[in-house]
Amino acid sequence: MRTVRFHEHGGPEVLQVDEVPAPEPAEGEILIDVDAIGVTLPVVRLTRGRPGVPLPHIPGGDIVGRVTRIGRGVTGRQVGERVAGLAFSGAYAETVAVPATMMTTVPDEVDDLAALALTRSGQVALGALRAGGFGKGDSVLVTSAAGGVGHLAVQLAVALGAERVTAAVGDTPKAGFAREQGAHHVVTYDQDDWGEPVDVVLDGVGGQVQDAALRSLAPLGRLVTFNAAGGTIDTNELRMRGLSVIGFAMAHLAARRHDTYERHQQELWQLYRDGRLRPAVHEASPLDRAADAHRLIEARANRGKIVLLPR
Repeated sequence: MRTVRFHEHGGPEVLQVDEVPAPEPAEGEILIDVDAIGVTLPVVRLTRGRPGVPLPHIPGGDIVGRVTRIGRGVTGRQVGERVAGLAFSGAYAETVAVPATMMTTVPDEVDDLAALALTRSGQVALGALRAGGFGKGDSVLVTSAAGGVGHLAVQLAVALGAERVTAAVGDTPKAGFAREQGAHHVVTYDQDDWGEPVDVVLDGVGGQVQDAALRSLAPLGRLVTFNAAGGTIDTNELRMRGLSVIGFAMAHLAARRHDTYERHQQELWQLYRDGRLRPAVHEASPLDRAADAHRLIEARANRGKIVLLPR
């Protein structure tokens, strides 16, 4: 089968197309013929090096496809079933073996690209909102609001009853896109004034943007970070203003709170059916253009989801 992997660390240029044997499903796994693959910033950063990742390495990501084989001990899955979910490695390929518990059945009325967005980016957006204690009537700020997660976080905050949603984006051309997602107010990172304080911040950028987002919180506000860039926080500032900072990683929710993860997924499907969620796909490219997809993500040039098509 064809796959994309990297044999050394570096930028997008280290990705190469290789022919490798198709995987076999281990106990608890299912084998999937992949129809679409989601490209994410954490995976893009992985090519530049992370301890404990053996080389060569096939990047992970969100996938959608059909079950072709079922491993020992798997129940509740059928050959031919259409599924979507997470593969922590091996996703950039025509065929992937993944734990059955990381996959969810895709309803017939949800197309492949929407399913791909909702089973990773949608899960992160909804999980981060809930981790931040979001409630109807809260005000919300979303950074990286034009990205794969961010644009859905804006839509979700609106759909779930936010009183005001502010979208923060990297440059003016993205402002129109953010407004199309339902944002009531749009700011760029270089603005001094980000508007009225908010109850909840979802931060997908980190660094200096995270600092500005933290300053945007009202007393007793909550900042949820779901990015991999990090940043330094003055805990005394948290105490003085009664703020909370929460780290969110969907992998932990999926593995340790699977009932919640599945409940969130059903909620996302229903919001899509109701027309209240509209995943945006910036670009869907052939698998052999994975390096170009990574360049788009690194440049933060995308508006919505970046997708690879293995077939």
